Amino acid sequence: MTSLPPQPLSPLDGRYKASVQPLGEYLSEAGLNRARVQVEVEWLIYLTDHSMFGSSPLEAAQKESLRALYTEFSQADIDWLAEKEAVTRHDVKAVEYLVRHRLDELGLASIAELTHIACTSEDINNLSYALTVSLAVREVWLPAYRGVIAELTRQAQAFRADAMLSRTHGQPATPTTMGRELAVTAWRLRRIETQIEGTEYLGKFSGATGTFAAHVAADPEASWTTISQEFVESLGLTWNPLTTQIESHDWQAELYNRVSHANRVLHNLATDIWTYISIGYFRQIPVAGATGSSTMPHKINPIRFENAEANLELSSALLDSLAATLVTSRLQRDLTDSTTQRNIGVGLGHSLLALDNLARGLREIDLDRDALAYDLDHNWEVLAEAIQTVIRAEVVAGRSSIDDPYAMLKDLTRGKRIGRDDLVAFVEKLDIGDAAKARLVALTPATYVGLADELVDRLPQA
Repeated sequence: MTSLPPQPLSPLDGRYKASVQPLGEYLSEAGLNRARVQVEVEWLIYLTDHSMFGSSPLEAAQKESLRALYTEFSQADIDWLAEKEAVTRHDVKAVEYLVRHRLDELGLASIAELTHIACTSEDINNLSYALTVSLAVREVWLPAYRGVIAELTRQAQAFRADAMLSRTHGQPATPTTMGRELAVTAWRLRRIETQIEGTEYLGKFSGATGTFAAHVAADPEASWTTISQEFVESLGLTWNPLTTQIESHDWQAELYNRVSHANRVLHNLATDIWTYISIGYFRQIPVAGATGSSTMPHKINPIRFENAEANLELSSALLDSLAATLVTSRLQRDLTDSTTQRNIGVGLGHSLLALDNLARGLREIDLDRDALAYDLDHNWEVLAEAIQTVIRAEVVAGRSSIDDPYAMLKDLTRGKRIGRDDLVAFVEKLDIGDAAKARLVALTPATYVGLADELVDRLPQA
């Protein structure tokens, strides 16, 4: 048997590449290296702007040419770094050499020794990860997440008045509306969205053990904490003043826990929609040319929701692991985070793939109102709750002397299937006021939905 040509090992880089490719812009090795170049270049510019170590400010054109090292980062740079790292066996050192090499080409060799000065590799790495993760979340993951919320919100409005039988513990229960149930999930997802939007992306820039020791040795008069804070904040990050060699990764743990929480709510959505399809509340819209089963021509399988379910589980498993392990580093530094952080894109990638499937799946279903009406009309016993509650209110108001209304309705309905005529006959004989009796006689499972329709208005519009 001949060997295959080189193949991607992860399905995210193979079968599902098109769905997750936008994350590669930031969370690939190339994306990380581009951010590293950005940090190195911006540090050079900061130092020269402030005439540190006897340097002079660069001209605007020189700054522009320097920034082009990361704004026009190319395949040639990716290849150059790969070749250099094969020699250095150190990824950040390869980036430093790239910047030095480009300085020579730009006629800026005079500031070459400022490259990476007073920096440990983790000063560059932690800022680079903060930059790439923040961009990946804000530019790619959150828009996809909001897309699912927007579709849920649209359907919540569209189906807000469509009564359906609830199922608590899987059994027929007090009716609701389909729109109200979708609004519940959208509300949950919006809360988590706000939390994720509020993530602080922290950065440190304080040397080999976080003490600014080399900085002070090189320039004892400089206000290094102020310089560090200004530089970190100039990158759009939040400064962390107290760290070891590494930034403590607490912000990452917080973010990944929140995304994992979102995953689990989305997982609940996927399983609920799957169940509604299974019992006929939603019908799937056929997609031209698609095959549901290799042997059963009639089938349309809910594969979008099944795919989402599986990918959400994978994503949360990895993000939970990242959140649990990144917050621990032996003494002042160990390298366990080096490998784990390279899998951030995998964790977010499986979540993004799930969001893509959920968005598509939600657009490929439609409500079967006949199925909803059939179920409601065959479960009149769910009105037992309403009847016993009205009786109790009538007793309190002095308009009834019925003893233990709950037990009375339990004897009438528990484990039994009864219809409208049975309930009307029962209500007509009750010792309650005429107004209450009229309300109960007029009540149907389809109208016993309380404020479900109105509650949808509590959901902010997309």
